[in-house]
Amino acid sequence: MDWIVPAFAATFAEGGLAALIFDYRHLGLSGGEPRQLIDSGRQREDLRNAVAFLRSRPEVDGGRVALWGTSLGGAHVIEVAAADPSVAAVVANVPAIDMFRGIRGRHVPAQMRVGAARVCKATASLMWAASVDTVRGALRLEPSYIPVYGRMGHAVFWDPSLASLFSDLESHSLSWRNEITPRFLFKAPRYRRKTLRRLTAPLLVTVARDDEVISTRFIEKAVTDAPRYEVHQYPVRHFDMYHGAIRDQLAADHLRFMQCHLAESNPVRQHGDLRPSNVGGASASMKS
Repeated sequence: MDWIVPAFAATFAEGGLAALIFDYRHLGLSGGEPRQLIDSGRQREDLRNAVAFLRSRPEVDGGRVALWGTSLGGAHVIEVAAADPSVAAVVANVPAIDMFRGIRGRHVPAQMRVGAARVCKATASLMWAASVDTVRGALRLEPSYIPVYGRMGHAVFWDPSLASLFSDLESHSLSWRNEITPRFLFKAPRYRRKTLRRLTAPLLVTVARDDEVISTRFIEKAVTDAPRYEVHQYPVRHFDMYHGAIRDQLAADHLRFMQCHLAESNPVRQHGDLRPSNVGGASASMKS
C-alpha cells in the first residue's frame, strides 16, 4: 500500500470519499507469517474485516460502502460483494477472475511468443515449484519462494518489456519484495457464474485492450452475468493501467462511478448496462 494504490486513493479522497487502503496479511506493512504468502481466502477475509472497520467509524456513512480492487483484488471485491448485498458499488480493475481459463485468448506480445515446448517446460517448472512449496507449507517449513518477476519458468512474470516497471516498483516501494509462495498457483481464483449473478451492487469493470495477464475478451463476456454492469476498455496493456496519464484517467473514471452510486439519491440502472469506452487513457471506499 506504499506505491501505486495511494495515487488512486488520493483521487477518491479529493473527490469526497473516505478511502481506506491496506496490505493483506503476510504482505507489505501488515503482519502475518510466513511472509509473501498469497492466500485468496485469507485476503477476502481481510477485505471483509476492512469493510467492517469502515462501518464502525462514526465519521463515515456505513450504508454507502464501495469496494475497489485491481488484478487479483478485482476478483476479491466481486466475490465479497456478491455475498454482501449491502455493498453499494463495486469497481474491478483488470480483474483476474479466472487464472486458468482466463489466460486462453490473452494478448501475447511479440517478445513473449515462444514455442510450445518452452511453454510446457516453463509450466512444468512452475507446477513443480508450487508442489514443493505446498509440501513445505503442510510440514510447517519455510516457504520455497519464486520471484514475482524474473526468468521464464522460474517467475510469475517474465516479459522482458516489464523489467523497467518492476525495477521502478522495487525502487519506490519500501515494503515490496520480489518473491512469492508458488503454492498460490494451486488455489488461484476460478470463475463461477453464480458469483456475478448474485451481485446486487452496480459493477464497473475496467479492462486493458491488450492485457497479457488475463484475456480481456474472457472478462468482458463473464461480466455480462452481472445484473448491473459497465465495462470500459483502455488501449493499453495490463501494467500500463497503473502509470501515467492512463492511470489518472482510470482513477477519474472510477471516482465518477462511485460518486454516482454512493450518492444519496441514486437512480436504479437498467439491467446489463454495457458501455464500452475507447478512452485514451484493494481498497474500500465510502461516502463521508
